[in-house]
Amino acid sequence: MAAISVTGLISGSFDWQSVVSQLIAIDSAPITRLQTEQATNNDKLTSLSALKADLTSLQTAADALKADGLFTGRTASSSNSSSTWSLNAANGATAGTYKIAVTQLATQAQRVGAGNIGAPLATSSDVSGLTLANLRTATAVTAGTFTVNDAQVTIATTDSLADVFQKISDATGGAVTAAYDSDTDTVSLTSSSGDVLLGSATDTSNFLSALQLGNNGTSTVTSANALGTVTTTATLANAGLATTPTGSGTFTINGVEIAYDTSTDTLASLMTRINASSAGVTAAYDSTHDRLTLTNNATGDTGMSVVDSSGGLLASLGLTTASGATYSRGLDAQFTVNGGAQRTSKSNTLDATALGVTGLSVTVDSTDTQNITVKPNTDAMKTAIQSFISAFNTVQTDIETATKITTSVDNTVSTAVLSDNREVQDWSTKLRSLAFASVSGLSGTVTRLESLGIDFSSTDTTLSIKDETKLDSALANHPDDVASFFTQSSNGFVARMDTYLDKLLNEQSGAIATQTSTINKQNTSMDDQIATLKRRLEDERTRLTNAFLAMQTAQSTATTQLKTITDMFSSSSSSSS
Repeated sequence: MAAISVTGLISGSFDWQSVVSQLIAIDSAPITRLQTEQATNNDKLTSLSALKADLTSLQTAADALKADGLFTGRTASSSNSSSTWSLNAANGATAGTYKIAVTQLATQAQRVGAGNIGAPLATSSDVSGLTLANLRTATAVTAGTFTVNDAQVTIATTDSLADVFQKISDATGGAVTAAYDSDTDTVSLTSSSGDVLLGSATDTSNFLSALQLGNNGTSTVTSANALGTVTTTATLANAGLATTPTGSGTFTINGVEIAYDTSTDTLASLMTRINASSAGVTAAYDSTHDRLTLTNNATGDTGMSVVDSSGGLLASLGLTTASGATYSRGLDAQFTVNGGAQRTSKSNTLDATALGVTGLSVTVDSTDTQNITVKPNTDAMKTAIQSFISAFNTVQTDIETATKITTSVDNTVSTAVLSDNREVQDWSTKLRSLAFASVSGLSGTVTRLESLGIDFSSTDTTLSIKDETKLDSALANHPDDVASFFTQSSNGFVARMDTYLDKLLNEQSGAIATQTSTINKQNTSMDDQIATLKRRLEDERTRLTNAFLAMQTAQSTATTQLKTITDMFSSSSSSSS
């Protein structure tokens, strides 16, 4: 290195700080080399992490090939493309086509109570005390207007029924009169001249429909049914039943005892209690016909027992035979399979026992004849196999990319980040070997991937379905053989893949974990070396800086002294002259 002149320190022409930086930069070369090595290591870690993700996906795809029910899965379809039957084929269901002819659907047994269990609106023709707002009609009356013989009648819910009758007469000039018959519990509108004409498109009150008045074209129009109904939200003692029950008691339905108290229970709460019980029936109230029904929850020819144990409430509700209730038996479903003898089922869900077909269940909702085909779920099988092929090819492609060495036309050699990693290259080779090998000990038609029409590409290391017809045939006709090939516990295709992938992916002892740990240790060691070198360089920078500052101080002192001497000689010369 050439000698450094420091004569310009005082004048400032010598940039000694730059010299110090250059010297430190020269001595920093080892740090730069170590940082370059770390960057390369980090690239390797990134590449290994990506390959780990690929291998994990491959293992997931391989494990999916041994999922429960994959190769025993079945689908069921109907010959009727618009069928509303619900089909279910369980894993392992017997494959085949079954002609199911349904001639009768299963229905529920039902007890229909007597109608008009509510008391009449009034006990006489005098309805002056019946306010519209409180009428026990099936539909509550609303305020507004309605039309009689082209005359508009305006009512309020505070009007009595007698008030409305008077308004009808007034609006029609006495041509139409209204009356209530307590014996039939109906209202009649009578015209003194011609027919009664009811309603208009501009009506805003539902009075006419609420009182069931609608048969136009006659001189007298009468309510279609008795008007008085039960108030479901009032206590049973005050609900308006024709036979008013009192006190408390019990009754049983299908042997289940139901308790009630007429002073606190409403018809609505009683029905809720029945429906929530274990009696297995549903109670419902029909306001149009003012009656209760009990319907078995289950279909089929199953009886329904109703016993009015004490208190007589069921009789008041019209649910006893003596009070007029009627009972209709439920029906069993009737059907044949493949033209055989007639079969029956209490349910419309014809299960495997009813059909005599293992794993097949058909819920029918119409009388019809349909061919139901049960076959292996080849779509699910094929999708799982294709997913494995895709994951396998991703691993092969990414290993190739990470380890390749290329030579350009000018013979320039380029290397990938893991091109010197023979172990990673061996992963690709081993996986191909495992995929290509046959499974020993199998007696079926499938012993290797080639048996499924799957083989390696002729141009690279990836797998592909070479013969899709061969694959489809194996899945459709020999699913058990395919299952054995993939899922044999000791030596099957998936077991071998899993064993090898575990060696690569194990978090403690796997190949990727080992390589990653080694690289991380190298980086940690280089971190320590870089830190040591940086401390040394800082010490060197300090030493050089102090040296140059000392030189600068010394030269400054020498320059000052030289000037003083020069001035002295100049002064002495002047005096002599």
